[in-house]
Amino acid sequence: MTTISTADARQAARDAMEGLALGDAFGQRWFGPARVPAEAVERIRARRTPEEPRWHWTDDTAMALCVYRALLDQDGINRTRLAAMFGATYLADPARRYGYGMTKLLPVLAEHPERWQAEARALFDGQGSLGNGAAMRVAPLGAWFAADLDEVAEQAEYSAEVTHTHPEGVAGAVAVAVAAALAARGRTPDGAPYGESLLREVADLTPAGAVRTGLRAAAELPRETDPGRAAELLGNGRLISAADTVPFALWSAAHHLEDLAEGLWTAAEGLGDVDTTCAITGGVIAAGSGTAGVPAAWRERREALPEWVALPERPERPAGSEGSAGSAGE
Repeated sequence: MTTISTADARQAARDAMEGLALGDAFGQRWFGPARVPAEAVERIRARRTPEEPRWHWTDDTAMALCVYRALLDQDGINRTRLAAMFGATYLADPARRYGYGMTKLLPVLAEHPERWQAEARALFDGQGSLGNGAAMRVAPLGAWFAADLDEVAEQAEYSAEVTHTHPEGVAGAVAVAVAAALAARGRTPDGAPYGESLLREVADLTPAGAVRTGLRAAAELPRETDPGRAAELLGNGRLISAADTVPFALWSAAHHLEDLAEGLWTAAEGLGDVDTTCAITGGVIAAGSGTAGVPAAWRERREALPEWVALPERPERPAGSEGSAGSAGE
């Protein structure tokens, strides 16, 4: 347990949602046929802000908004209701660059959210998804429950299992949620662990497997390591798996907890699944230090989030979240 207040944790979660969306939209700018890797790296190293007038976010943010909304409405994850929100959100705007597995799963969940467990387990020939989708959306949840790391891990598992039942997909979500919770604790007098210390603490609380192994490797890499080299060693999300994404994204965050913009530049330089590595990095950093230090132009260009994100009180519920909260994790 920690001394972080409920009000501070709620603000940290709201900031994490903003940072996640900014990272997602910023990272997305480094895709496209005109941006060959060498050109992209040159622009990133020169800190040349992407020129597009509007930075739209992707499925990373769309699904994170569902998680954050579940917290506002229910103060915890009810998996059937989260499945309904994921499905309704997908049908309302399917052009947010959802991954292949989600394009198969989410339309079913929109009609039959109670079937989330069987349908998610059936993905990828019955193995379930080990992808990075559960990790990319979970930072606000980690901040929300920052006072209790056991609850962070439990709720992260609930949020992951709706779409990612493979142990590595779940582990990726737990790792990012714990990292965001630790970062949020930086708002207290006790402060947050930093760099290697944060990565080691996250690894200790992550289920055994490839994600944990990657986090321990990340803890061995100094802050001064070239981001491209770090991505080569840890993975940059090119394989879309949690194990190939989370260690590098959290390495980028752990060494820049005081500087969101620099953390995003670092994550972007690793290329790969850039919107997702930047979404994870942005959510974790903002959970601790907010978004105040990012350039004004970035704020202006990023696609706005729904107005209810900035509200201190619970807003009117969207489609898919009707009814009472029921049992957490149900």
